Formats: sequence, C-alpha cells, structure tokens
Amino acid sequence: MPKNTLPFDVLITNTTAFVKQELNGAEGGHDWFHMERVYKNALLISENENANKTIVALGALLHDIADSKFHQGDESIGPRKAKAFLQTQGVSQDAITQVIKIIENVSFKGGNTIKTFHSKELEVIQDADRLDAIGAIGIARTFNYGGFKNRAIYDPSIKPDLNMSAAQYKASKAPTINHFYEKLLLLKDKMNTVSGKKIAQERHEFMEKFLEQFYQEWSGEK
Repeated sequence: MPKNTLPFDVLITNTTAFVKQELNGAEGGHDWFHMERVYKNALLISENENANKTIVALGALLHDIADSKFHQGDESIGPRKAKAFLQTQGVSQDAITQVIKIIENVSFKGGNTIKTFHSKELEVIQDADRLDAIGAIGIARTFNYGGFKNRAIYDPSIKPDLNMSAAQYKASKAPTINHFYEKLLLLKDKMNTVSGKKIAQERHEFMEKFLEQFYQEWSGEK
C-alpha cells in the first residue's frame, strides 16, 4: 500500500477535527463521542488482529460521518464526505477505497443483508461499532434514539420482527424494546474477532439482566 503524505498522528488529528465539526449537534447516540468510542475499541481489538492500523483508525473515525438515518435514508452521503475529506489529506487512493468500502458495509441493516466486501479492517471496525450498540452504553443509545424518534418505550401488542428486509428494518417505527430483539441481542453471535466476542459476551449478559428487570417493573412485580 502506498504511504500517505501525512504522518499518522497528524492524519488522525485532522480527521478528528473534521468529524467533530461534521457531527456538531448530532443525535446523542451517533455523535462524536460514539465515533471516539468506536475508534478506541477498534484500535484495542486490532492489537490482536493482522489489520492495517491506518485503515482501522480512519474507518472507525469516519464510519458514521453521515449516517443514512439522518439523511432521508441516503447511504451515499457518508462515503462521499469521507472520500472528499481523505483526498485533502494526501491519503492514497487504495486506502481511500478501503475506507469507503468499510463505511458502505459496516452497518447492521437488519442482519439479513448479504455482504460482498470482506476485510480484516472491516471485521475489526464492525466489532467495535457493534460493541457500542450493546451493554450499558448500547442501552442508553437505544433509548436516546427512541426518544429522538418519539417511539414508544414498549408495547406488548407489537411483537419483534426478526425477518425484516434491509428496507423494512430502516423504515421500522416499532417500540424501543423491540430493537433489543431485532438487533442488540443478535450481535453477540455476529462478532468477527476473538476480542470482540469476549467483550460482547459480558455486555450481552448485562442487557439480558436489564430486560429481566424491565419486565418485572413493567408488570408490577418489583
């Protein structure tokens, strides 16, 4: 892979500043702090994987630079923004292509989408992103987004749908609790790396305990 013009530290500093500017005022579950957590987790996971550090870092920092949920479902804006920025930083075309592919393929999209792109860097970033969707922070993000979309917390008459297409998943307006079954509780078994699987197990168990407590309180048992 051709070397980038800028030193790694400078490139990350510039990318961080760009992401903070782009996500200023973003919904709390998809803001700069989400990107920062994914970035840190990705670097941690990559220590045990044969992955390119620069691609992992850039892919993690830019993976949600323009989440389609907040852009009328347009999945092309994020890759375009990332590409335009990286071109200003002297990043090699090969590296830009890899980062764009990661942005295009990292998200869950209902879990029934067939992936056509694979790389170790994508696996690392995907695990880091999914880890931020589960556990204590995952629970907080889920209810924050549900409130942002004015969704019901829970409605026993509306059952989770585990067979949604990507389009149906994107358009869903189901209660927030359903999201645990339609995505969050599925992620443990979709992790790619050994490190990701280990961390996911603990966070998964935390969510199960939360749901148990939630239903007890809902039904007036506690």
